[in-house]
Amino acid sequence: MSKQTKIPLEETRKKIWLVDSKGLIVSHRKESLQHFKKPWAHEHEPCTTLIDAVKAIKPTVLIGTSGQGKTFTKEVVEAMASFNKKPLIMALSNPTSQAECTAEEAYNWSEGRAVFASGSPFDPVKYNNQLYIPGQANNAYIFPGLGLGLVMSGAIRMHDEMLLAASEALACQVTQEHYDKGMTFPPFSNIRTISANIAAKVAAKAYDLGLATRLPRPEDLVKFAESCMYSPNYHIYR
Repeated sequence: MSKQTKIPLEETRKKIWLVDSKGLIVSHRKESLQHFKKPWAHEHEPCTTLIDAVKAIKPTVLIGTSGQGKTFTKEVVEAMASFNKKPLIMALSNPTSQAECTAEEAYNWSEGRAVFASGSPFDPVKYNNQLYIPGQANNAYIFPGLGLGLVMSGAIRMHDEMLLAASEALACQVTQEHYDKGMTFPPFSNIRTISANIAAKVAAKAYDLGLATRLPRPEDLVKFAESCMYSPNYHIYR
């Protein structure tokens, strides 16, 4: 957010609100908070429940990573849909039984307007004669390409900007057609192409930062990434 808007990190951090077991993380709780929560403690009145926090903050995106199933209730999703044309609902906790809500619940409770992603796969959902394909926010999208980019460039150090490059490379591969289907990620069936493009961007960033040791820099990093990939093809012997 800071990079895209050119707004200082401290300011963009104020756009992100966290909720823990005691409710909204706010500044008056700072003394009792664990150190990693303190940067996210903003000025606000206390909210002890998720629904109260959602109604007060009016977020555009709801991300669940607590491992507490069914926390995105009908009331919570309906509230998100009441002030967002296309609320982004990310129920990322695994396994499926611990997901904050199901894909079907997200689409039904938002009248088909939610953009949904989960940590574990959900089947496509039909709502009002339209088929919605839930996104799977799985680290398999990023990690293979990230690792390949580091190896193929001979990077001597991992940098935050390389992680950001991997994320941006993935986002750039989502088309309007995918968005129209309610997808937040490109089809996993294209994972080799996706990974090659991510690897190329990560490697490029390693070269730009002076962290790459494989010299000279390949002219076409995508093609080089593809050439470095393992292909499980074997000769047939009689």
